[in-house]
Amino acid sequence: MKYLIIGAVAGGASAAARLRRLDEHAEIVIFEKGEYISYANCGLPYYIGNVIKDRNALFVQTAASFHQRFNIDVRTQTEVTAIDPAAKTVTAVDRVSGKTYEETYDKLVLSPGAEPIRPPLPGIANEGIFTLRNVADTDYIKGFVQQNTYKRPW
Repeated sequence: MKYLIIGAVAGGASAAARLRRLDEHAEIVIFEKGEYISYANCGLPYYIGNVIKDRNALFVQTAASFHQRFNIDVRTQTEVTAIDPAAKTVTAVDRVSGKTYEETYDKLVLSPGAEPIRPPLPGIANEGIFTLRNVADTDYIKGFVQQNTYKRPW
């Protein structure tokens, strides 16, 4: 049985680990369009606020350690751009090399995450207004704060 999982982090990585426990012979592939497959989401604001000093402390598993531990093919920086359920294939793009290819599957798990909602409020697009969902957002916010000085309003 060949499983493809679109999206890693909490949902996809957990599904992959569970599938491995259920079937040690299954072929399991995770596609993650970002760089990281598992990180402490709740720790992101603490890293921005310097409660967590070491950025590496945010990472629970790397693609290599996940592969070694669970024998799962983890493809980071790879985005699935199309799904053909009739043919049971996905089209994927390696965002580093630019290579596009197809991958077949028997079962498909969708765990692509979400985008933050930015309500149509006055000033929502102003500098200094952020959404925090992933490590890239964390790095951007922390860099912004380090480059700008602000005083607390209280």
